[in-house]
Amino acid sequence: MIQNSFPLIGTSGFSYDDWYGFFYPDKLPKNKRLEFYCQHFNSVEINSSYYKIPTQQTIKRLTDRTPAEFEFIVKVNRETTHRRIENEAALKQLNAALLPMREAEKLKGLLVQFPYSFKNNEQNRKYLSETAAFCKGNPLFFEFRHSSWIKAAIPSFLKSLGVGYVNVDEPLLPGLLPPQEIVTSDFGYIRFHGRNETKWWSGQGSERYDYLYSENELKSWTGHIKEILRKTLKTYIFFNNHPRGQAIQNARQMATLIRS
Repeated sequence: MIQNSFPLIGTSGFSYDDWYGFFYPDKLPKNKRLEFYCQHFNSVEINSSYYKIPTQQTIKRLTDRTPAEFEFIVKVNRETTHRRIENEAALKQLNAALLPMREAEKLKGLLVQFPYSFKNNEQNRKYLSETAAFCKGNPLFFEFRHSSWIKAAIPSFLKSLGVGYVNVDEPLLPGLLPPQEIVTSDFGYIRFHGRNETKWWSGQGSERYDYLYSENELKSWTGHIKEILRKTLKTYIFFNNHPRGQAIQNARQMATLIRS
């Protein structure tokens, strides 16, 4: 295995109005934000697909506005992760929409973020198997929120499905997952959600992700990151603490810390 020496670092989404003045220049047109983002980062998570499956035309526009080496991870729709009723139809629709990005070789995987209510049991493990089968040909990354998934057998189970594991940083609250360094495919994945304990359960909208990491909090991850890098061909790190551009600040800090 050819190990990667440095991860791809980016943010969860890029089209935030409250990034003006913190990252985007005040007079930058909204339709130029992605191009500006690409001047600073080489990968991004597309999160808007969680709320509404995009059209193929929308995906083509995103693809065409990025450099040849730019990489996308696309979050699957909430039908797949939260409603879980018409999963196969939703994934087929998303897969068709992503064709231009796939043809341009910029689509690097699908993020499948399950809610806290999705717990480790036989029925839900069967659902994971079905989801992986529906997505053949697309690298998948499963993110869990409930600590019941911290079981010795889970990494082997995900490896058998050919699915990557998403390590997370989130508040150290009962029932949530702690920092980990689990790898279940050739690709490592880490998401930083912030540690806003007071708003995690009660916050509205993006309030739960309103958090700025300290340098020491980021440093506590460098050992985990180095171990994940050692085990993988490529590793993605995305910051989801997006309010007021905090994700931008922390992504840049993390890149500096890993290089040092």
